[in-house]
Amino acid sequence: MLALVKTIRFETDDIIRIELNSTDQADLPAFAAGDHIDIQLPHGLTKSYSLMNDPAEKGRYVLGVLKDPASQGGSRWIHDNLRVGMRLEINPPSNNFALQENFKHTLLIAGGIGVTPLISMAHRLKALNASFEMIYAAKSQGSTAFQDEVAQFGVPVHWHFDDIHAAPPNLHQLIEQRIKTASLNSDTCQLYACGPEPMLNAFLNACASLGLHHAHIERFKALEVQKSTEAKATYTVCLKRSKKTIEVGPQTTLLQALRLHDIEVATSCEEGVCGACETRVISGLPDHLDSVLSDQEKNKNTVMMICVSGCKSELLELDL
Repeated sequence: MLALVKTIRFETDDIIRIELNSTDQADLPAFAAGDHIDIQLPHGLTKSYSLMNDPAEKGRYVLGVLKDPASQGGSRWIHDNLRVGMRLEINPPSNNFALQENFKHTLLIAGGIGVTPLISMAHRLKALNASFEMIYAAKSQGSTAFQDEVAQFGVPVHWHFDDIHAAPPNLHQLIEQRIKTASLNSDTCQLYACGPEPMLNAFLNACASLGLHHAHIERFKALEVQKSTEAKATYTVCLKRSKKTIEVGPQTTLLQALRLHDIEVATSCEEGVCGACETRVISGLPDHLDSVLSDQEKNKNTVMMICVSGCKSELLELDL
């Protein structure tokens, strides 16, 4: 579908806010807190960006985009070339960072531009009159976008600026303090974190150490995951709905093999981070190499991300 670029506004020197509307003034497809959209850029790249506005809004999507110095053409193109009035091809909203709405308390932890999906979650929690608070960490106050929006929710916010403290936040200490202060535990508190990889690793380690099991993350980039020693170089894939059987060899990925046999599959990032290619596994043992599924979800072997993952069994049966 096409979306119209309604406004572009600089929030910091390297972060812009983009508002997208429909091209015919109609409502855009509904979205939920934590959703993202895929933008198909004119030079062939497809990039995913979180929606940061209130899910109750029907007429617009709002994004925050950081100009990444290591950009391969996504954020750099948007910053350098996007203009008000342009039309962008986008995919409908999708979600692998869904907000649960039945917990006593929610702790939202943002690192830099990772605040965008958490602002959308905060809108939803506020509408539900739910208990929540935030931790927002960034390199400096001057590089911190959307401060007014975070403050508007009227909930406790712990601000951490690395340049002031001469160190990143001690997430173990911060989370532990909040859990104890509110007399919370793993059954009553859920946590969501989005930010750079070192912060997410510290978050996951802190939650594991504190016994907090309802911890959710969304990554900017895919992890570098090595193939399992049990991974098969060659394996057979049976496609239930297509009624086809194909062989995947050592020089071909599963996605490449599917395309060679004219099997249409939904993909976006093709790096194992966006979740667009999630496919139900009927039987067999996938070799999970994505950065979307949790360890618990991977152990269940009920779904897999076919863009990057392989197989640890001779036969893999998929719902395709």
